[in-house]
Amino acid sequence: MAAPKGHPRYGGRKKGTGNKATKERERMIANSGLTPLEYLLSVMRTSGDEGARIDAAKAAAPYVHPKLANVELSGNKDQPLQIEIVRYADTPAK
Repeated sequence: MAAPKGHPRYGGRKKGTGNKATKERERMIANSGLTPLEYLLSVMRTSGDEGARIDAAKAAAPYVHPKLANVELSGNKDQPLQIEIVRYADTPAK
């Protein structure tokens, strides 16, 4: 029977706890001395093939540079957005 809605979870594995396969894979990666990201970066830096370098850069980019979130700017039709430029006393006017 399921717990009532809003009741704290009890029993089972805690969130984020890895299983045996995950722990084994992480151990093998650590023992190899080269992570997948490090390998991609080495291909990107040293490969003579331009296509391989570009593909490695594309694959490594999400791990190095986070994607920016899309933000939608909207306003009220009756009261459109207004931009106010404030100049401070120590900033010269252009």
